[in-house]
Amino acid sequence: MLALSWTSGFAGLRGRKEKRYKIAVIDLMILKRQKLSALPLASEIGADGLEVDMGGLGDRPTFDNKLADPAVRQQYLDKAKELNLEICSLAMTGFYSQSFAKREGYENTVGDCIETMRQMKIKTAFLPMGIQGDLVKNPELRPAIVERLKVVGKMAEKAGVVIGIETALSATEEVKLLNDVGSKAVQIYFNFSNPLEAGRDLCEELKILGKKRICQIHCTDKDGVWLENNTRLDMKKVKATLDKMGWKGWLVIERSRDASKPRDVKGNFGANTAFMKAIFQA
Repeated sequence: MLALSWTSGFAGLRGRKEKRYKIAVIDLMILKRQKLSALPLASEIGADGLEVDMGGLGDRPTFDNKLADPAVRQQYLDKAKELNLEICSLAMTGFYSQSFAKREGYENTVGDCIETMRQMKIKTAFLPMGIQGDLVKNPELRPAIVERLKVVGKMAEKAGVVIGIETALSATEEVKLLNDVGSKAVQIYFNFSNPLEAGRDLCEELKILGKKRICQIHCTDKDGVWLENNTRLDMKKVKATLDKMGWKGWLVIERSRDASKPRDVKGNFGANTAFMKAIFQA
């Protein structure tokens, strides 16, 4: 079983220069949100990189972002270089519980993320539409979301970065949404769990979107079992699909924690990282 050997096998895997697929974890999900210690923990887990959260949002005018401090930014960059890790993306998870369609000052909030990306030379950011922006349950929000994403797209284009959005829509509807936004700087940050939970064919969804519309992938399902034990997620078929599409990039592990030990960070994320590397970097 891969799960039994991840602690001994990841060091050699991490040392390779993988050009097509790289595996990352998320500081928030390894319980190290905006903490420098997330980087050595990601290295211990065996990941190639780390997605760093922008911090809490709540009623603040913008994110509680420690990376706004030049000294803190430099610490992150220095530590990542020391550990041979990449910071693959920034995440605006504060929008999971905030309304992207209605929140005032969204331009400044997203703008703060884009500025941090520029300062740290990070090319991708994650922007979830969240509970309040669920376009399946709240289709009336679509015009406002499209208009706001057009603004975000122009901001991202100017900075030379990509904003990856996550929605509850099907791939067909996401294609329509991106066409309406009309910016190559706004793409889909695909999440395996969304089509699986909705009963859609994950691989067909990937093919409908195509390689140019997917900037990054959250490569996990809901919590319950490790990826290698997930009977509804055929990772070899997923890899074959992505290979055929010609897609390459970051596969970012979000959840898929064992229900019996949800807070065993090294165990859960180490096992999932080892499994993903065995499939995608063998």
